[in-house]
Amino acid sequence: MCVCYATTIIIPASACELGTTTSQQGYIASGPRFGEITGAIIGGYLGDKFGRRRVLLFALISSAVLNGIASISVNWVMLLIVQSLASFCSGSQCSLAITILCESVPMCRRNVLVLWVLSMFFLSQGIMAVIAIPIIPLPFSFYLPGLGIYWNSWRTLLLVYSTPSLLAAVWLFFMQESPKYVFVKGHEEESIDIIKTIHSWNNWKPAEDFQIKSLTLDALDEPTSIKDQIVPLFKAPLLKYTVIMTTLCLLQLITAFGVWLPTIVNQFMQIVETGVGTDRSLCSIISDSVEVPVDPDVAPCALNVSSLLLVLSMGALRSFLNILLSLVVNRVGYRNMAICFTVVCGVSGIMVNLIPNAYASVVFFMIFMTGALVTGMYVALTVALFPTHLRALAVALTSTGGSIGMLASVPILNRLLEVNCSAGFYTFSSIFLSSAFIAAFLPNDSCLLKKKLEQI
Repeated sequence: MCVCYATTIIIPASACELGTTTSQQGYIASGPRFGEITGAIIGGYLGDKFGRRRVLLFALISSAVLNGIASISVNWVMLLIVQSLASFCSGSQCSLAITILCESVPMCRRNVLVLWVLSMFFLSQGIMAVIAIPIIPLPFSFYLPGLGIYWNSWRTLLLVYSTPSLLAAVWLFFMQESPKYVFVKGHEEESIDIIKTIHSWNNWKPAEDFQIKSLTLDALDEPTSIKDQIVPLFKAPLLKYTVIMTTLCLLQLITAFGVWLPTIVNQFMQIVETGVGTDRSLCSIISDSVEVPVDPDVAPCALNVSSLLLVLSMGALRSFLNILLSLVVNRVGYRNMAICFTVVCGVSGIMVNLIPNAYASVVFFMIFMTGALVTGMYVALTVALFPTHLRALAVALTSTGGSIGMLASVPILNRLLEVNCSAGFYTFSSIFLSSAFIAAFLPNDSCLLKKKLEQI
């Protein structure tokens, strides 16, 4: 997460030194999304082919290294290219991590654990903001003659954002591969040993105390060739799910606002803190902020501390809501929750600019941004609908729909925020709202879970 979305905070902080224009900032924001798209598909396929843990380890280490290299970018083009490569390597991290989690825990607890993990994912952007608060304002600047650049706070922050990936790689090194994946590949004894090891770690008991002699393979989880690993996703009965899940992720355009979230909140706080403009909508405030020319001799290119705290609050809100959802997910189901969220958040996005009050407008904006929670619901639905040997690729492929939507929508939203902010909110919110009708064509996953548990 820190690697993929580092540019959301770095873009405004690096604007003065790199001299980036609004359009160039749009390219820097969109480039990593393109890398994420291609990386998710390739990483998902490699995860099904060579193992979730092995590919995830490589993704964590390589993305951290490339993100570190991005900190010495000599211009905005180098920052764009290196950050895109880093996002390419990290594109499959979320899908592989969720997949290995779902295949390593009991089915009856899968939904709750997925939501808990996704709660940290949604909180991560807020944590990134907290990390930036003490670093971005630092005034130091050291000239590096070999590169012709100044090492300053935003470069330091970019390097710090590589640390979580390295720590996660160290942690993952001591973890086990997905026992279900190992079993599907035909290694039953190794899979049993992994299950015993996991049980031993969880209960602080010797592995031998857990009595298990054999495993049963699901009918659809037989080992397959490369061709059979891809083609079934585009044939009945899985074609319907592939199309619907990809479309749902494609219409999840709230992520475009997430890319510009620190910038939008920064502009909002700059106006509100003056006490002028509280009787206007969010778009009216953003438009006035865009029209004000930036004077680098007066104001540094740094994010407002209050805006970073608001980003943290938004991340904490989404994380808290996700934890609350974990209490009812087994009864309601991911599909039904996704439908409710898209309706509520879509309507809130439309309401953002219908109320001429800055504080009410930002409240509706925060509700609108909680719609990002459906991303995790879609991942969990994909895991529930597809068999093990296709799961990582299916998650990566359907999630790619969301990345494609983000790649296309980020520069469009950037332009709309300049010329017609209200149209941006109305259009994106309406598209997001329409996904509720598409989700209704999916089966109720809570019923599917009950049937599987009854068969055990």
